[in-house]
Amino acid sequence: MLKEYQDKALVNETTSSLLTSSLEENESVLKNTFHSCSDVIFRSFQICGQKNALLLYIDGLIEEKQLDESLLKSLMLSSSSAPLDASQDILSFLQNQLIAISQVKRASNIPSIVQNVLKGSIAILIEGQTEALVLNIPGGKTRAVEQSSSEATVRGPRDSFTESIRTNTSLIRRRIRSARLKIESLTVGELTQTDVAIVYLEDIANAAVIQEIKSRIQNIQIDGVLESGYIEQFIEGRSYSPFPQYLVTERPDYVVSALLEGRVAVLTDGSPFIISGPMSFWGFLQAGEDYYDRVLFANLIRFIRLFLTIIALVLPSVYVALTTFHQQMIPTKLILSISAAREGIPFPALVEALIMESTFEGLREAGVRLPKQIGQAVSIVGGLVVGQAAVQAGIVSAPMVIVVSLTGIASFVIPRYNFSFAFRILRFPMILLAGMFGLYGITVGLLCILIHLAGLKSLGVPYLFPMAPVNFQGLKDTIFRAPLWTMYFRPGQDGKRQTRIPKGQKP
Repeated sequence: MLKEYQDKALVNETTSSLLTSSLEENESVLKNTFHSCSDVIFRSFQICGQKNALLLYIDGLIEEKQLDESLLKSLMLSSSSAPLDASQDILSFLQNQLIAISQVKRASNIPSIVQNVLKGSIAILIEGQTEALVLNIPGGKTRAVEQSSSEATVRGPRDSFTESIRTNTSLIRRRIRSARLKIESLTVGELTQTDVAIVYLEDIANAAVIQEIKSRIQNIQIDGVLESGYIEQFIEGRSYSPFPQYLVTERPDYVVSALLEGRVAVLTDGSPFIISGPMSFWGFLQAGEDYYDRVLFANLIRFIRLFLTIIALVLPSVYVALTTFHQQMIPTKLILSISAAREGIPFPALVEALIMESTFEGLREAGVRLPKQIGQAVSIVGGLVVGQAAVQAGIVSAPMVIVVSLTGIASFVIPRYNFSFAFRILRFPMILLAGMFGLYGITVGLLCILIHLAGLKSLGVPYLFPMAPVNFQGLKDTIFRAPLWTMYFRPGQDGKRQTRIPKGQKP
């Protein structure tokens, strides 16, 4: 089906027309290609008052001030200082003497011109020439580099990626000033023709990983790519796993850190979110502040984060299991307090937990979708009002409201949104297992999750690496972080230990 669709698209669009020496014929073909496109500008003029020419660009995608001053002015008003010679190559003359723009190339066919114009370039067609000049004068309205709104930081850089792929590559180049930083460009999407860049550090990133991710992207066949999430879904190995296999971030320092550890980054034009892989389970629990702060404070925060991650997964299910099947494990005073609070509640603990968890997830989703000022009020006030009203109405008990609130707070500690979503999904089957089988059900659920994680891979790298399989260098940066001056080598799966920090730097 896709092949038939592509064949029809290729028939509808001009794909094999070469430029002719007739400017009128070329203009007619291009106007037919861009018919009903009011933003495509056709500007006829004369070069040095002697040669008829045609300027083609899309309004809003180029810098018009630079077009007027650096291009049209020099081409139209240079008849006295640089007259044209009929014997000379006019294209070379324009490139070398008249056009004061750095990026200039030639195109000899209509599809190439159309594609470049659609990407924001300017095409110049000249009477009697079978080649056109394509100039890059990027412009138009783009979002400025701002602070990340989805990944807050206490200490560290405040800039974030934007929707412009060239701005994003420049943010990475500013931090890694080395020729070993390689950026390979691909185009994905039959209609959108979205630019995708693969970024890695030569001799540090695993060559097999680079080739694998490049092959997966090249095999993508789709009509359009609107966001990096499209790319992520096509290149991940286990689409139905709740756990993400790639880091998704809009912070340049996170991407640079991943590149320095030998990972590969994928940038998508039109999206501020960058994909990086391969990733491990432990990498999703780490934040930038873990490396910017002193080692003792960073390790304390990591321990708290891991503990609360476990709480976010099992706290509601443990409460359901204990109150339903294992009351003897609860201290006497506490069980009496819980029993008094649950007196008159019409639902069992399992139904209570499902009702409150569903309500909390609904409030969280509403807070995200509503405007920022209203969303914060809905998520906070809504939680307080709904929880208090539910307790007073005797629908749920106060201990259950406390458990669900603690679980929600714990889930916010996870630094990666896509990783925390996995725990939000798994929390519901864990509650069901606890409600049906008690602590035995929780044990079975945790074992199933562990087995799944042990078999999961990200671009061929085990998800639980460096704990399974064990890599002693990698263990220095998992649950706890060793001092930076002890991380001598980069952990890798190819058996190579590349020096990262020379020994003997202890203060």
